[in-house]
Amino acid sequence: MAVKLGKWVAGGLGWALGGPIGALAGFLVGYMWDSATEVPVDGNTRSNQKRTTQGDFYISFLVLASAMMKADDRVLKSELNYVKEFLNSQFKPQQTAELLQALRELLKQDVHLGPVCNQIRTYMSHAQRLQLVHFLVGIANADGEIHPNEWSLLESIARQLNVNHKDLESLSAMYQVDNDRYYRILEIEKDATQDEIKKAYRKMVKKYHPDKLGDIGEEAKNAATEKFRMVQEAYDELNKQ
Repeated sequence: MAVKLGKWVAGGLGWALGGPIGALAGFLVGYMWDSATEVPVDGNTRSNQKRTTQGDFYISFLVLASAMMKADDRVLKSELNYVKEFLNSQFKPQQTAELLQALRELLKQDVHLGPVCNQIRTYMSHAQRLQLVHFLVGIANADGEIHPNEWSLLESIARQLNVNHKDLESLSAMYQVDNDRYYRILEIEKDATQDEIKKAYRKMVKKYHPDKLGDIGEEAKNAATEKFRMVQEAYDELNKQ
């Protein structure tokens, strides 16, 4: 089938047009946007294009975000505002409006995350998958706390994306205020030596450097800078101690 996508999205979609994400994209954006470009979408096939583009990343983000927002059986205004503020900081108003409309359509659907996560895991790098989980943790914390169902879903998505539990704990620690958060951010124990702290810092710098995100756009790289800054802050504070 052919669906009409906003030109800025259509130009940035590669592998997301195939598989389960492609099927969802075909549903949620069909004839939604004006001044659109027609793009063939087959929900049973995958694009041969391996490189993850901006469109691939953000369509995947919207699919996972819709599931996270419904995890506790209610969609909170704080969660919608979190996504809206994030998109507003990254995109032009018209693009943000289009993405939010797509999100509202996705919220009406029962998304099966297994096949979606499998497609994302196949085509996205580890750094890109980490950034997706980072955004989802932010949504879960939008109301100031993580509901048990939200944490359970975060663990499930992280596991299916091959993001380990320490990485999930590290990302979650960014939104917590306690004496142990810096250790969790650097993925080390509280009795870590100075050498272990330094080694962990160097490892995290390599893992979370924004340049590792590839060609998914400056928008995601700008958001990744916050995690990078928190790694630096954790290292500085533990050195003071």
